[in-house]
Amino acid sequence: MAILRFKALELVDQRRPMPVTQSGERRSDTFGRNVFNLDAMRATMPGEYFKKLQSAVKQGTPVEHGVADAVASAMKTWAMAKGATHYTHWFQPLTGATAEKHDSFFDLSSDGRPIENFKGSALVQQEPDASSFPNGGIRNTFEARGYTAWDPTSPAFLIETAGAKTLCIPTIFVAYTGEALDYKAPLLKSLAILEQAAVDVCQYFDKDVSRVNTTLGIEQEYFLVDKALYDARPDLVMTGRTLFGHAPAKGQQLEDHYFGSIPSRVHAFMLDYEEEANRLGIPLRTRHNEVAPNQFECAPTFEDANLAVDHNQLLMDIMERVAEQHNFKVLLHEKPFAGVNGSGKHNNWAMSTDTGVNLLAPGRRPKENLQFLAFFITTIKAVHRYADLLRASIASASNDHRLGANEAPPAIMSVFVGSQLNSVLDELERTAKLPLDKGDNIYLKLGIDKIPAILLDNTDRNRTSPFAFTGNKFELRAVGSSANCSSAMTVLNTIVANQLIAFKESVDELIEQGKKKEVAIVEVLRDYVISSKAIRFEGNGYSQEWEEEAERRGLANVRTTPLALDALTREDAANLFSHHNIFSKIELHARHEILLEDYIKKIQIESRTMGDLAINHVIPTALAYQTKLITNIRGLRELGLDDEFSQVTVDTIKAISRHISTIKTTVDEMIERRKKANKIEDTRERAIAYCDEVKTCFDPIRRSADKLELMVADEDWPLVKYRELMFRH
Repeated sequence: MAILRFKALELVDQRRPMPVTQSGERRSDTFGRNVFNLDAMRATMPGEYFKKLQSAVKQGTPVEHGVADAVASAMKTWAMAKGATHYTHWFQPLTGATAEKHDSFFDLSSDGRPIENFKGSALVQQEPDASSFPNGGIRNTFEARGYTAWDPTSPAFLIETAGAKTLCIPTIFVAYTGEALDYKAPLLKSLAILEQAAVDVCQYFDKDVSRVNTTLGIEQEYFLVDKALYDARPDLVMTGRTLFGHAPAKGQQLEDHYFGSIPSRVHAFMLDYEEEANRLGIPLRTRHNEVAPNQFECAPTFEDANLAVDHNQLLMDIMERVAEQHNFKVLLHEKPFAGVNGSGKHNNWAMSTDTGVNLLAPGRRPKENLQFLAFFITTIKAVHRYADLLRASIASASNDHRLGANEAPPAIMSVFVGSQLNSVLDELERTAKLPLDKGDNIYLKLGIDKIPAILLDNTDRNRTSPFAFTGNKFELRAVGSSANCSSAMTVLNTIVANQLIAFKESVDELIEQGKKKEVAIVEVLRDYVISSKAIRFEGNGYSQEWEEEAERRGLANVRTTPLALDALTREDAANLFSHHNIFSKIELHARHEILLEDYIKKIQIESRTMGDLAINHVIPTALAYQTKLITNIRGLRELGLDDEFSQVTVDTIKAISRHISTIKTTVDEMIERRKKANKIEDTRERAIAYCDEVKTCFDPIRRSADKLELMVADEDWPLVKYRELMFRH
């Protein structure tokens, strides 16, 4: 292994930036070139069918069979003209990755002649094998049937791999019995219910609003390591994170990597994946060094939320594929290295109307600001009411390592709004004892007319807040870097839609009692401000004082995934999701089971990998080095040197023995605990056992192994070290 480590380092030293061939064309000219977008549709479809398709998408109605046939024919013509030979339904099962099964356009006619064929029926629906995808008990293993169904709101695109081009058609994935087995179907449902609820509230302020679009901008953080170094670390290969590794003398404490010059090899990689992303219509705008060494970030312009999620899933695939070409490995794990920043996926979420208004941006007139406050305060109220569901939506074994340190938000859900808006909300609360006149005077008394039109520079950022208002949007910072954002967005959309519906019902009730519309709106908003005040926090989310304050406020601090997922099993969650037709009770139970199973499997894999590395790599290396030291002592004594000269070596040998003993004893204990956990039939209890019994063995094993790394001669240590993983590129 030591030889492998140094061979890997030699390879890194020989690396040079891969040559990047740029076409010289403007990004705007190549943007979306490999996407079957509106321009491609207009060019290949009869006008009548194009209009019918756009009408169906806009109205949310099923696409007619004749229209589907026309779309399929146009897609095939467009894709084959660009060199595609196959097509696939591209979907997002509950594995967290994307999935695809390729079929050829090639077919045989009834008389045996070779033809290229792609009908509307193949576009609209396919039947991939569903038996081996997570289903949470919805299906038996022998019941394999599942269906993918075309999502016409997300355009098809071409992927080129190893010189072959494939037409990818975004779809949902459902069981034969109709239950959703993917992330996209619930997301689409949540977007629809949020749109209707938001339109209804907008009618108080602007009767011309007929559509509300949920927008999303997803910032993607990641680490890069050289492929040779990655291959020399079995823990990275098997788990996505380093299970061992002593902190280097220099980590991120000098803060010199953040926004620094991008290394040339990394820059070449970025140019390549950005070029491919651009051709696929992914509007990347930003790239930079992140805080930790070898950590980076890219960010797109905001898009429709459904498309943004699709693009983020596609982007992760592109990055991993392009990284291989540049002899890199992209690490999307939330915490690949201990002691430095983890990686997140900040979700910048907002709502905008078809009249061009961002509902989370203050306006220039008091009436517009009241509309802003209606959506702003209602969102805060929703987060307060269902904070446990939002916490569950970002829970995973890998995100548990990240939450609560190094610019990641804590496990306590809170909302940051900034001092200025905090003052506005406090003023709204204080008006409870003031008489409200009918008419525009209400705005003056509340100070609503004084909210500045642009809050972007007046609202500071709080990097410790899980849910922060950043001027014209909310930023959900707690989502992990490897996650499918649909999970968190489905929950956020649903809880905000539910609260908007409740808000309208309350306002309408007051209006029916004879109160002026503006007065009714303000009274309900004031009640929301008061009842949700506990969720607002402007301070340091990392501090012990905040944990104590949060407990006094009644806010939960659920640090581990198995307990965080309990929120999905509560009656109010089942009622919420089933009422809005997002998840049936069966689907919600299945999601809970799948997430618990995923947690168990990941901790189990980490445990097995750690045991293997400890017993088969770390201990033998330490014993071999210990033998060298013993030989050294014997040599000193044969020379008749005083024992004082050898005492330091003796102390080192004893320390090595203690660490070896700790590792061996704890690994044996971990294995026994794992065996006991595996016998537990209840999935939740088994997950808790893996969390509280198996996982607690990790730290003592790692501590001793990392101490041995410092004691054993560098030339003998088998695992690539942190200083090499994080600083060699």
